[in-house]
Amino acid sequence: MSTIRIEDIAFVRFRAPDLAQMRGFLEDFGLSVIEHDERLFARGTGANPFLHSTELGEPGFASLGLRAASLADLEALANAEGADIRPLDAPGGGKVVVLSDPDGRRVEVVAGQTDAPPLPPPAREAWNTASARLRERQTKRVAAGPAHVVRLGHCVLNVADFRASERWYKERFGFITSDEIALTPEFSVGAFMRCDRGATPTDHHTLFLVQSPKGPGFNHAAFEVADFDDLMAGHQALKEAGRHAEWGVGRHILGSQVFDYWRDPWGHTLEHWTDGDLFTAADGSNVASLAELMGVQWGPSAPPTMG
Repeated sequence: MSTIRIEDIAFVRFRAPDLAQMRGFLEDFGLSVIEHDERLFARGTGANPFLHSTELGEPGFASLGLRAASLADLEALANAEGADIRPLDAPGGGKVVVLSDPDGRRVEVVAGQTDAPPLPPPAREAWNTASARLRERQTKRVAAGPAHVVRLGHCVLNVADFRASERWYKERFGFITSDEIALTPEFSVGAFMRCDRGATPTDHHTLFLVQSPKGPGFNHAAFEVADFDDLMAGHQALKEAGRHAEWGVGRHILGSQVFDYWRDPWGHTLEHWTDGDLFTAADGSNVASLAELMGVQWGPSAPPTMG
């Protein structure tokens, strides 16, 4: 039994020496940015008050935010950890408990945030496929410009000791393994883990922990966009803006997402994705190979930088 069962990822935080430069990248990436107390907060079209934040400082990953289901759960976590509950000084307000994971990484668990008013999604005509002709007597036009980020879907963290980190996150937050990455029958290097929301379907993974030869650190964060057309329009917009493309467009094997990876001005990898798998708690766990982890159903092979 875990202390609580989180219901989703909430946000990722970074530091950067130039907020104007970061703002330009985030807007090209498809996020709406506001400035607040010399910090940047970026949201999507969904109800989350913010998904990404940046404060002035040496470039780096600052913290992972997870969302508890209720303030009562936040109190249970605080009591179990001997931690304080503090006001969350960010758009949406709410409360936060701050913990430190086995690699010393800051983990913020939040509850009671006020939803932001949703922003309008892009207008889309139906798809015509060989088996379903849903668009008749109408053209399909996709507007140029950045993608429309809807929400933050998952974060991938490099860890020093996979089993120690897996135990820490599962004992506190109730994660369920979707796919464990086994190098041998005796040794696994990581796992895709989803939230335990009972019979409610949830993303194939909200957190992926991987024991990397690079040591502990941030790997990437992934943001869901409106649809495949939106992802491709965003790809073109980022390319035309001269941004650093890392990997894509392709379709993963584990999780099945269509993906497109880019780097911010300080080398942090952010992903656009769409069309991922959904599972319930009853769907259990699987063991997968490194080839499945790094492979694609279609698209370019993974570059050496992805690890």
